[in-house]
Amino acid sequence: MSRSRMGPVRQFLADTAASQVAEAALVLPLVFMMLLGIYWFGRAFNIYATINHAAREAARAGAAQTCASCGNAHISTVQGTAIIDAILQASSVDPNQIILHDPTPQPCPIPGFTMERNVLGSNNNVLYYNYALLTPVGSPYPPVCGVRVTFQYPYQFWLPFTSLNRQQIILTADVQMKGEY
Repeated sequence: MSRSRMGPVRQFLADTAASQVAEAALVLPLVFMMLLGIYWFGRAFNIYATINHAAREAARAGAAQTCASCGNAHISTVQGTAIIDAILQASSVDPNQIILHDPTPQPCPIPGFTMERNVLGSNNNVLYYNYALLTPVGSPYPPVCGVRVTFQYPYQFWLPFTSLNRQQIILTADVQMKGEY
């Protein structure tokens, strides 16, 4: 009689389905965590591309003359902020999280050009006019002046079971564009 009761238990223990369930219980959380990591890394890359696009468009607007007959009239801080905010909001990026990033400026070495620094609105976007653009070391070409837009954006991964949830990544947008004088 004891043999007949032990038969199903032995059969269950000998079956490999139980080991497959245990393996799945160990592997599935790792697979889900990897998929979430891919998703959040993709979102960080998307935010990086978006803030660089916003800075590039603001620099392009700042480098171009606003009208042909009025000299180089710069865009206003309201216009620069509106350009950046519109692009960030279109990609569901919060413009209010922008961090001020203000590297040491390099004034334009061309006589008659004075560098101007504008913080665009309350969003901490920094726009430099008549900024000496970076040229390669040993370049035979004369220095070029233009516009620089720079700001930073914080990003935080949201992964379960890791210590990455406590760390922020600071994404930096720093765009330079030759001025059209």
